[in-house]
Amino acid sequence: MSEAGVSMTEPGVLRLAGVLDYRSGPALRKEGKALIAACRESRLVFDCSSVAKSSSVGLSLLLGFIRDAQAAGKGWELRGMPDDMREIAGVYDLDEVLAG
Repeated sequence: MSEAGVSMTEPGVLRLAGVLDYRSGPALRKEGKALIAACRESRLVFDCSSVAKSSSVGLSLLLGFIRDAQAAGKGWELRGMPDDMREIAGVYDLDEVLAG
């Protein structure tokens, strides 16, 4: 298993990485919210290309980060969402929400 993490890899690009599950979710939520609040860019990219595995917690994190971006008046887009996250989004009919 790869360690989970969230980081601002370049200005405006928030990268989620590793295994997103109930163990990693709470800390990632807190870290990501702080990174979004500190970001000076007007648009954020949520980059999921380094996610190794995700439960519904990963999708919940993304939705929380989207709310944080919207509350800060920032635009956003998703990049590299893995198949398991996309399948979970489909079950909950969130495709349009995640399309931005």
